[in-house]
Amino acid sequence: MEHRISFKVYYEDTDSLGVVYHANYLKYLERARTERLDASGKPIRHWNQEGFNFAVYKLEVTFLKPARLGDVCEVVTTPQGGSEYRQTLKQVILLRGEVITEAVVHLVCLDEKMQLREFPPGV
Repeated sequence: MEHRISFKVYYEDTDSLGVVYHANYLKYLERARTERLDASGKPIRHWNQEGFNFAVYKLEVTFLKPARLGDVCEVVTTPQGGSEYRQTLKQVILLRGEVITEAVVHLVCLDEKMQLREFPPGV
């Protein structure tokens, strides 16, 4: 199920050219994945307390256009399938309806000892 979240670009997000510093896009994508989990009915901290820790295994990002100070962007997260041990999500960042960043994120689930475990049902 697709999930959407909006964010505003603040001064702290930008570099000396006034555009979003590339590493901050990763933060926006991470926030969107966290909000997606929270929207499913259980906050991420509860999943973690139950021994389910979600980690990025692989991340592919394409930066198409920059976001700038004051822009309001939207992250759209769409599940792409996977297995009981890996999930793939497609994430795009939109600015005024135009895709400015594309990402494919591969997640794994780890237990409290950082060992691979199955994803819980419904995640």
